[in-house]
Amino acid sequence: MMLPSSSDGVAQVRNKNAILGCTPGVIPNTTKETLHGEVHKHVESGSQLYTDSFPAYQGLEDNYLHEMVDHAVTYANGQVHTNGIENFWSLLKRSVKGTYVSVEPEHLTRYVDEQAFRFNNRKGKDADRFQKAVKGISGRKMTYKDLVEDKAKRGG
Repeated sequence: MMLPSSSDGVAQVRNKNAILGCTPGVIPNTTKETLHGEVHKHVESGSQLYTDSFPAYQGLEDNYLHEMVDHAVTYANGQVHTNGIENFWSLLKRSVKGTYVSVEPEHLTRYVDEQAFRFNNRKGKDADRFQKAVKGISGRKMTYKDLVEDKAKRGG
């Protein structure tokens, strides 16, 4: 598993063998407690874990085979790197800046989920991705009224 540091409050777990793909999510902050909690929730104890040298990741070696790469020195040390996960961040940031231009914080989870779907299904054909997307939304409904009321309840 690889986890990069995240100053934007979005954390991600990615299976190195791409069997699970990535599991990103919006988190309230990047403190040690929050990041460790997310790792414990999504990563099986004893798993190999690669991160960058963000200080909040220190201490994970108690439950994981944790190795870090210090990007101030190098971007890879043999098999230890965060390149795959950095690819996801690059695609997410490019979609937000280039396609959506502006994202409200209360909708960030939806944008992250969309990009995770694209990333996790990137090796298939467009038709297969389309069928999977339609199957995933079948029977679901989100009206504009529901979206606005939800925002109003949060004080937005």
